[in-house]
Amino acid sequence: MGDVYLHGHHASVLASHGARTAADSAAYLLPHLRDGLRVLDVGCGPGTITLDLAEAVGPAGVVVGIENVEGPLVEARRNAAARGDERTQFQRADVMALPYAAASFDVVHAHQVLQHLADPVGALSEMARVARPGGLVAVRDVDYDSMVWHPASAGMTRWLDLYRRLARLNHAEPDAGRHLVAWAHAAGLGHLTPSASLWTYATPEQCRWWGGVWARRALESTFATQALQRGLATREELEDISAAWQAWSGHPDAWFAMTHAELLARV
Repeated sequence: MGDVYLHGHHASVLASHGARTAADSAAYLLPHLRDGLRVLDVGCGPGTITLDLAEAVGPAGVVVGIENVEGPLVEARRNAAARGDERTQFQRADVMALPYAAASFDVVHAHQVLQHLADPVGALSEMARVARPGGLVAVRDVDYDSMVWHPASAGMTRWLDLYRRLARLNHAEPDAGRHLVAWAHAAGLGHLTPSASLWTYATPEQCRWWGGVWARRALESTFATQALQRGLATREELEDISAAWQAWSGHPDAWFAMTHAELLARV
């Protein structure tokens, strides 16, 4: 079967992903970027990280963002136009069969992509193929089992269990972060620099935003559609999960964090 993107591309998902920046999602990579580099951004989504990477490599650099469906690319091109960026390219392509010659890019980057793939090792091998000798493959993925929050919430616990079950039914790995080094070794990559960082939601504004995002996605995204289609949840249960997120988001003591693994591989 083909890879299934469990989040889907509903407006609620694109709005969430569109809030990401290179500073909060690719800080481990930024010190390695310089003017004039060629960068491929795999799974670029609405392009906000991609466009930040383009700024980091300057007007002499070349940045290409790819997705395997057209929907998020439309949003990415809108975001580029809003920034006045006419250089960054957004193209439809599959990470498992990239339409680029070997050694085409200095940096091949993927943020939150490998966790959704049935063959992450194959994807890393293909990313390495299009990276030049001495170039970098850079990947960052969350580990869902690392997610912690306060106050305790039965609805949010149910959400996390349901998400991880659905991901595995799709032959994907929701706890991808802890596997990045092993996958890189299996792909024949060496010269690895692993690291980790957190996303934390702790201020009232952050919690309202994060809770609101998942309150919508619990009802409207591909996650909800699949949960219903596979018979793992009823509409009432999804509404309870959404309400739990909303309740958490407004609690004065709300706190949420998750660990992301990061990996730089020198090709």
